[in-house]
Amino acid sequence: MDLLLMTGGLAGGKMELITTKVCMTKDIGVHGNLFGGIMLAWLDEAGAGYACQLSHSTRMVTRSMSSVEFCRPVKVGRIVKIYGELVGFGKTSCTIKLEARSHNPHSLKQKIVCSTEMVFVRIDEDGEAIPIEFN
Repeated sequence: MDLLLMTGGLAGGKMELITTKVCMTKDIGVHGNLFGGIMLAWLDEAGAGYACQLSHSTRMVTRSMSSVEFCRPVKVGRIVKIYGELVGFGKTSCTIKLEARSHNPHSLKQKIVCSTEMVFVRIDEDGEAIPIEFN
């Protein structure tokens, strides 16, 4: 992997809100909690959009996701906020730290549900990695 850490600018900064989801009945698994696969899809979608925004390209695809530990369940009706932070850019890729938090709109408190790091790569029309260009 061709990761080059940035110093200053976006990397090493504060996590910013990427997206908000509401846990609905259709998202629940057999134990009454948000199904893990749904959470993974939310993280992937949020991370990909964020990678596209940071790299100024809509041609970013998921290369890898680090291990994900599900720290607490999410129940129906809970708001899930997904935050992201750029870890760094490489020649063709960027690495993003993602954190999903269960948000209580009454107390405004948030509890971490899970976190991971994901790598996204810029590709051409044949699916080959190409350099990220900053205009």
